Amino acid sequence: MRKVVAVVVGVTAAAGVLAVAAPQIRGALWPAVKAADAPAPAPAPGVPVTAGTVDAKDMPVFLNGIGTVQAFNMVTIKTRIDGQITAVNFQEGQEVHEGDPLVQIDARSYKAALDQANANSEKDQANLANAQLNFQRDAAIVSSNLAVSRQQFDNDKATVAVDQALVDGDKAQVEAAQVNLDYCNIRAPISGRLGVKLIDVGNIVHASDSTGLVTITQTKPIFVSFTLAQEHLHKIHERQMQGDLTVQAYGADNVTLLSEGKLTVIDNAVDQTTGTIRLKGEFVNADERLWPGEFVDVRLILSTRKGAPTVPQQTVQVGPNGYYAYVIKPDNTVERRTVEVASMQDGIAVISKGLNVGEKVVVDGQYRLTEGAKVRISEPTPGASG
Repeated sequence: MRKVVAVVVGVTAAAGVLAVAAPQIRGALWPAVKAADAPAPAPAPGVPVTAGTVDAKDMPVFLNGIGTVQAFNMVTIKTRIDGQITAVNFQEGQEVHEGDPLVQIDARSYKAALDQANANSEKDQANLANAQLNFQRDAAIVSSNLAVSRQQFDNDKATVAVDQALVDGDKAQVEAAQVNLDYCNIRAPISGRLGVKLIDVGNIVHASDSTGLVTITQTKPIFVSFTLAQEHLHKIHERQMQGDLTVQAYGADNVTLLSEGKLTVIDNAVDQTTGTIRLKGEFVNADERLWPGEFVDVRLILSTRKGAPTVPQQTVQVGPNGYYAYVIKPDNTVERRTVEVASMQDGIAVISKGLNVGEKVVVDGQYRLTEGAKVRISEPTPGASG
């Protein structure tokens, strides 16, 4: 009986030892099991950037200026006689051609003046014809040695001269009357576009009036006048010797190309007050996108860079040592590279040194980059490549 109890106590003691040891064994083995089952840590993600490619483009070399559009010709239509307007034969803003009728002035009094001048001319011509007959008779008598007074002969000769002068004067009067009659019908002296009408039917107009009847501006072709700094003058002359220089007119946004023409005039003197030279470009303006009095941005094209490396303008950053750009290597790390910029125009940077055509560059997202940083390329936005 005592042995049985001992065995039971022994077994219980052994169980207690195992129970105490179990947590210690579990604690020793758990870290090893956990470390074996855990996944490997993910590599750090790259910096998200938008990429573009260095492209080869033909880029113009130009000078910038501000210009004013000027009509090729501009005429203020005025009356050259006094009278009442009986007809207005045009619409405001209408395009007219040289010789088209514009305004009619009451012509009755001027027609009467012409008729009177013609009548006087006919009378004086009749008197001249009679005087010439008398003079011819006197001349025949004198040549036949017949009796005729010398005074009569001289009087008839003088009468012929006076009547001839009257006839000549009548001819001038007829021509003047005809001119005044023609002035009653006012026609367009040039082709162009009419402005705002300044008169109406029934108004009395005078040759001495300071205001006109309407204006005509010739817009096809048209001029753009602009100025450039005098230091560019010799370069412009050199380029012009090689051929016509192209002038481009842009809208106020300096992006919208309105028209393209050629340089026609370089002023004959530099403005000493401003140190600028005035130039003029002539534009065909067939679509009339240029309008007299309009301000435009002007580009005078001097030459063209053929196949120049270009990138979007935001690709190029400015640092303490000048311009730089991030070039993306094949392993998707970046290299910070110093570049030289020839010009920036229309959102494009023209690179003269530092980038090669075909290289991949960071267009957007540079603010988080450093030399050798890993990048993750996002889909480029429209126009992101050079």
